Amino acid sequence: MTSSIAWILLIISGLLDVAWAVSMKYADGYSRPGWSVLSLGLLAAFVYLLGRSLAVLPVGTAYAVWTGIGAVGTTALGVFLFQEPVNAIRLCSVFLVVAGIAGLKLSS
Repeated sequence: MTSSIAWILLIISGLLDVAWAVSMKYADGYSRPGWSVLSLGLLAAFVYLLGRSLAVLPVGTAYAVWTGIGAVGTTALGVFLFQEPVNAIRLCSVFLVVAGIAGLKLSS
């Protein structure tokens, strides 16, 4: 697998992680069967793709990117789907996550 394909798989895995987090919220403690099955399927898919990408990419950088996609994406969807609060501290924190990811990527 090429590095470019590995990065694409990593990004898809990060997006699936976001979808998984949202599906867990909708699964309501795994009390809703449809959402629960979707949640477990998304979990399996993102773990598989993350593992595939880590076969090629540096683990520290790749994991930070994957975590950042999950953190930023889940925070954004939390605001839009669940009316979670938006304030300066949250926005600055998300910016710091993105800045840290960029720093790791630039240093590798």
